[in-house]
Amino acid sequence: MSESALKQQFLNPSDEFTPIPFWFWNDALTKEEIVRQIGGFAEKGVMGFVIHPRIGIPESIPYLSDTYMDLVEAAVEEAARRGMTVILYDEAMYPSGAAKGFVVQGNPEFASRGLRMAEFAGAVPVRLTDVLEPGEALVSALAVKKEGNQLTDPAATVALKATDGIVSLHQPDSADTWSILLFIETYSKGTIRGIHFGEDDGEPNAPASADLLHIEATRKFIRLTHERYYERLARYFGSTIIAFFTDEPDMLGRRHRKGLRPWTSGFLERFVREGNREQDLPLLWLEADSSEAVRRAYRKTVQRQLTESYYKPLSDWCAAHGIALTGHPAASDDIGLLDLFHIPGQDVVWRWVAPEDRKGLEGHHSTAGKCSADAARHRGRRRNINEFLGVCGKGGGWALTAGDMKWYTDWLLVRGVNMLCPHAFYYSIDGPRRWGERPPDVGPNNIWWPHYGLFARYMKRMSWLMTDSRNVTRIAVLCKDDRLPWRIAVPLYEHQIEFNYLEESLLVNSCTLDDGQIRIAMQSYTVLLVENTDEVDAETKLALLRFRENGGTILSLTEENYVTAVLPDYEALPAALDRAVPRDIVLEPPCADIRVSHVVKGGEHFYVAVNEGEARYEGTFTVAVTGHTERWDAWTGEAEPVRTELQDGKLRIPGQLERRQSVVFRIDPAAEPARLTESRVRVSRTATIPLGDWQVDASDFPVLPKGIGSWTDDPQLAHVSGTAAYRSSFQLNGLASGAEVKFDLGEVHEVAEVWVNGHNAGVCMWHPYTMNITPYVNNGQNNITVHVTNSLACRFDGNSLPSGLVGPVHVIINSNRE
Repeated sequence: MSESALKQQFLNPSDEFTPIPFWFWNDALTKEEIVRQIGGFAEKGVMGFVIHPRIGIPESIPYLSDTYMDLVEAAVEEAARRGMTVILYDEAMYPSGAAKGFVVQGNPEFASRGLRMAEFAGAVPVRLTDVLEPGEALVSALAVKKEGNQLTDPAATVALKATDGIVSLHQPDSADTWSILLFIETYSKGTIRGIHFGEDDGEPNAPASADLLHIEATRKFIRLTHERYYERLARYFGSTIIAFFTDEPDMLGRRHRKGLRPWTSGFLERFVREGNREQDLPLLWLEADSSEAVRRAYRKTVQRQLTESYYKPLSDWCAAHGIALTGHPAASDDIGLLDLFHIPGQDVVWRWVAPEDRKGLEGHHSTAGKCSADAARHRGRRRNINEFLGVCGKGGGWALTAGDMKWYTDWLLVRGVNMLCPHAFYYSIDGPRRWGERPPDVGPNNIWWPHYGLFARYMKRMSWLMTDSRNVTRIAVLCKDDRLPWRIAVPLYEHQIEFNYLEESLLVNSCTLDDGQIRIAMQSYTVLLVENTDEVDAETKLALLRFRENGGTILSLTEENYVTAVLPDYEALPAALDRAVPRDIVLEPPCADIRVSHVVKGGEHFYVAVNEGEARYEGTFTVAVTGHTERWDAWTGEAEPVRTELQDGKLRIPGQLERRQSVVFRIDPAAEPARLTESRVRVSRTATIPLGDWQVDASDFPVLPKGIGSWTDDPQLAHVSGTAAYRSSFQLNGLASGAEVKFDLGEVHEVAEVWVNGHNAGVCMWHPYTMNITPYVNNGQNNITVHVTNSLACRFDGNSLPSGLVGPVHVIINSNRE
C-alpha cells in the first residue's frame, strides 16, 4: 500500500472504525425522537450505536413487545438509511442471560443456582428435613477434621451417606474432632436489573436471573431474545446489524444469597470427571495447603461448563445468522471466556482504572485493555471492543472531564483495543436518569458535545491504525484463563517494552513450539515471562520445558527447572530482557509515564506513543527500525516529515508529548530518512504580550462572574453549570515574518472555545490550554473572546468545582532566526 494511500486512510478513515456508544433507551421512547437523536450522532461522526434498554422505560413499552420492537426497527431502519452500524444488546438492562426474567417465568427450574455449605457437629446426626429448604437438593455429605476455617487433615475426609433422611458419623472421637459438612444445591435467589422503575437491585420487581450453566435455560434465552430480534430485523443482519452484545453474565445473579459457589444440577459428576474429587468440596470454603489448587481446578471446570452452556450456543447462533458475538464476561481478566467471541471485549468502569494513584498500571482491573486485545490477537480476531467511561468521573458522578475521557481513550488504544464503546449516550437525563443510572452521559447531554466530532475523528483514526496491523513484540507474559498477572507488567510499561498476554491453554493447545519460538496467529515470541512457576499447570510445564530446550528464553520470579533465569525482583526485569532480546525503543531521558506500541500495517511501521502522565515530555525516541519518518497527529490531523539521525544503526527521533497527548511516528523502511544537520542553527526568541482588562458575559447566570478566577468562589454561583464569555484585547506591533503567536489560557475549567478577531481559533478541552492563533492575528489591536463551559457536576451533583477562566492568560510570540 502506498504512503499516500495509508495517510489518506488515516486522515479520513472509513465509518467502519466509528465509536459505537451504548445508547441508553431510558424514557418514553418515540420514533421521531429516536430518528432525531440518530441524526445528531451522525452530525458528530458517530456512525454506530448499541441499542441498550435501561431503567426508565415506561411499562407501556414492555420489553420485546411489538411496541418495543417497532421502536427498535425504526432505529435500525434509520441507521441503515444513513449507512450506520448497529449492535443489538441481548438483555433488558444487565447482566445478560435472563431476558428480563422471562427465562425463569414458566420454568422455575431455570433460575440461577449455587452450592452452599452447612456445618454440623460430628457427634449429632443431621436430619435432612431440618436442613433442606424447598427446592434444595443434597449434593454431598462429608465428615472432616477442622479447626475454625482450617481443614486440619484433608486426607481424613470421609464421604457419608444419608440413610432414611439422616446423615450421621460413626467415629469414636467424633464428638471432639469431627464436623459434618453438607453441600447443598440451592437457588441463588439472584436477580438482574430491569428496565422499568421498581425493577432495580433490591426492589420487589427485580427480574430473576437464569441458570447460565444450564444449556436449556440458554436455549430459551436465545428463543426469547435473539430469535425475536431476527424475526423483525432479518434483512439487516450482516449489514447494518453486525453483532449481539452480551454483558457480564453472572452465574449467581446480582444480590444473590451470600456464601454460594456457582453450581447447577449434575455438576458434581462433571467436577469429578475432570480430575477433581468429591472430598475436595470443603476446600472451596476452607483453608488447607491444597485449597488454591482445588479452587483453580473448580474455576476451570465452571468456566468450561459456562462456555459450553452459554457462550457456545450464543456464538453458534450469531455465526449462523451472519453477525458476531461481542460483549464481555463478568471479570476484568476473564480472558479465557473470550474464546468464542467473534469480537472479544472488556469494560473499564467505576474509575477502577484511572490517571491517578497508578490505577492505570496496578491491580487486576489494569489488565482489561490487554485482555480483549490479546484475546483477539491470539485467536485471529480482527477487532476487539471495550466498553469504557461508565462511572469514571471522580466521585462517581458527572465530574468526568474531557481530558480524562481522552486519557481513557488513549489508555485503551495503545494497548491494542480497536473498537471503542463509550458508556454511554443517554436518550434522556430527566429526573433520576441523570444521577441514578451510571453517570455521566458522555455524549449529547454533556458539555463537550458541540465539539464531539474531534473525539469521533480521533477514535476512528486510531482504531483504523490498530486494526489489520500486527504489534511487534517478541515477549509474552504467561497467564491463566481467569487471571492476568499485572505486577510483572508494570516495569514493561514503564520502560516501553511491549508484550502480550498468552494463556496457558493456548500455549499447550494452539501454539507451535520450535526454533526457540512460540508461534500463534500472527505473533512469534522468543521470550516468555512467568510470574509464579508454582501456579503453572503440569501440562503447561511440559510445554515450557520443550520451549526452553528448543532455545527459548523463560524468565521468572520463582525457581523451576525450565526457567532460563530467576529474577530477584520485578525491577530487574528490563535489564534481563535487554540481555535476551534487542530493545525496540528507548527514551532519552527515560520516562515511566510514556506508553508505546509498535505496529506494522500495510508494510509500514508505526510507533504509537501516549503520555499517561501529568507532565510534558521532551526527548528522543531511539527505535530499531530505520527509514523515512513522519509524525502523524490523530487529534489534529497533521502529518509532517521528521528529521532524524542514525546512531549505531538505530533511528533517533526527536519528539514531545504534552499531557494527554499521543503521537504516531510512521516509518517507511524502504525510503531514506531525512537527516538532522548542524549546519543551520535556529535560535528561538520568546516575548509575552499583555492583555487588557477582561469583561465577562453570562446572561443565564444569576450574577456575573467577577472577571478572571473560579466563579464558584461566589456563593451565588457555587452550583452553576453553564457558559461564560470572557473578552479582552492585546496589541501587536511589527509582527515579524515567520513568527508564531500562541495563546496560553493558563488554568481553565473546563472547555474553552477561542475566537480571535471574529475567527473561531479552536477549542481546548484539557490542560495545557494553549493554541496557535497565528493565522488569526493582525498587526495592531486584536480582540479575544473565550467561551468557557464548566462541569455539569456543579449542577447535577451539587458539587462546587473550580469553574471558568482562572488564568493567568498570556499571548506568547515565538520568533526564530538563524
